Amino acid sequence: MIVDCHTHIWESPDQLGLSDKELRDGGLRGLRPRTDSDRWPDASMECHFRASEPVDKSFVLSFKSRYLGIEIPTALVSSYVRRHPDKLIGVAGIDPTNLEEALAELELAHDKLGMKAITVSPAAQDFHPADSRAMQVFAEAARMGMPVLVDHGHFRVASKMEFARPVLLDEVARELPQLKLVISHMGYPWVDECIVLLGKHPNIYADISSLLHRPWQAYNALMSACQYGVIDKLLFGSDFPYTSATAAIESLYRINQLVTGTNLPTVPRTQLAAIVERDTLGLLGIAAAQPRPAASQSEFLDAADM
Repeated sequence: MIVDCHTHIWESPDQLGLSDKELRDGGLRGLRPRTDSDRWPDASMECHFRASEPVDKSFVLSFKSRYLGIEIPTALVSSYVRRHPDKLIGVAGIDPTNLEEALAELELAHDKLGMKAITVSPAAQDFHPADSRAMQVFAEAARMGMPVLVDHGHFRVASKMEFARPVLLDEVARELPQLKLVISHMGYPWVDECIVLLGKHPNIYADISSLLHRPWQAYNALMSACQYGVIDKLLFGSDFPYTSATAAIESLYRINQLVTGTNLPTVPRTQLAAIVERDTLGLLGIAAAQPRPAASQSEFLDAADM
């Protein structure tokens, strides 16, 4: 089974809380890949569903930040997921900075909207990961069996990068050892901190979404994870709409081409395939659906050899 654990939808870039200049520019310099058309990519439900065809399950993230004025409503994601319950997994966007509201929204997401996990972004929501409000939200999510996806992909001028460092999650994992945490983008740009946490805490995982836009950084991150013995803690994520699952998988399988003809080590091909085929649902405690035939696996491998 192929599970894409990191995708986004939105109805309009306005929901991302961007300034007029950022909307005109089409992205934030150095942080998001620009599209060929030099515009924001299509993140509609229709485009998302077409792009998710190669995978068996796709996590769809909502998000909320009062601090940056972002809101991709959980209800929007829920309505989309309910149209394709055998394919999609909803992730609720929870902003812990208003504790009473956050706990109410968490209960609604779990009990009524069918969300299977939550996502937060300390840098974009302006809170320390071990803030008492956040810890109460995390404790309740753990009680409900909902993993927490920590999304580091919301860097703006106003974002608090000091709150994005993966090492700050060490206290969260120590205090709530039953909570399953997924660090997005392998904690980029603090990949080494993420790798140490993967080895230290049994219930911390990381996804590789977004990294594959930068092949040399991806190669070094994957090689470090392999050499530290934590590559089995890495989960596949595409970061749609910035790339498709197909493109991300093919880029992953091609990663060793960067060092062809050199003395640099390669990431074992079996380990690359294992990332794509990881039992993400089982690791995160989310009930699995019946897998589809895995004929597409060889297609990806063949494409990577071209």
